[in-house]
Amino acid sequence: MTQVSRLGNNRQTSLLDDYPTSLPLCHVYKELREASFPHCCAPYRRSTFVFAALPEAMAKKVAVILAGCGVYDGSEIHESSAVYVHLSRAGAQTDFFAPNTDQMHVVSHTKGQPTKETRNVLEESARIARGNIKDLKDLDVSEYDAVIIPGGFGVAKNLSTWAVKGKDCSVAKEVEAVIKGFHGAKKPIGLCCISPVLAAKLFPGCELTVGCDTECEKWPYAGTAAAIKELGCKHVNKQVSEVHVDAKNKLVTTSAFMCNSPVHEIYDGIGEMVKSVLQLTN
Repeated sequence: MTQVSRLGNNRQTSLLDDYPTSLPLCHVYKELREASFPHCCAPYRRSTFVFAALPEAMAKKVAVILAGCGVYDGSEIHESSAVYVHLSRAGAQTDFFAPNTDQMHVVSHTKGQPTKETRNVLEESARIARGNIKDLKDLDVSEYDAVIIPGGFGVAKNLSTWAVKGKDCSVAKEVEAVIKGFHGAKKPIGLCCISPVLAAKLFPGCELTVGCDTECEKWPYAGTAAAIKELGCKHVNKQVSEVHVDAKNKLVTTSAFMCNSPVHEIYDGIGEMVKSVLQLTN
């Protein structure tokens, strides 16, 4: 393989040698491209070009908790991917976690009906994480700067019993311990779609958004806002591209697919959530 000098280092190394595992793939690919085609980047020194866009969030570690794979019985795939992409773009290191437990049930995503299958939340979540996932019981809050929980019905079925009991639900013990751990350590918590109900249940008096509190075609799940209020929390109406930041509790929430909106708007709203979460780590 062609030998190049990597990032101003005098020693010679192959293109793929010694890359830190925490380096986002987009930056690795960019560096490899510039090493192979230096004429494309002639105005720039590679060491400057590759890392100039990396903010101090490069050192940030964020835990992402998944609840399965698929909107009807697990984590919402597009929301989970959006979280991952925005964290990668910001230069943060992302580790995925999920509880090692059976799903409440399995739903056919073509028919929208429960099946007789049994699936494991950790195994299903691994599909989104491309196999790189850890058991939630092994999450050490002290090793992370923030936690984010994407939405999807799995949050209401596998991380809690909200889907069955609404405001009278319980939060799974492992999930509760992690969320309270980050909250107690004054580390930011990002929640989108239905996942803000976890904070509503655990932190009475906190401020959250799941979008709008008036039901209409655009906001078909507005009743969730009423349940949040009944739990003693303040619901703040926000558009899909916006977030609400509860600075006191370091909670960042956005509506995502609680809104009947084009996917790019949901993607942008999640981007704002990720941005705000990382800002709160400073």
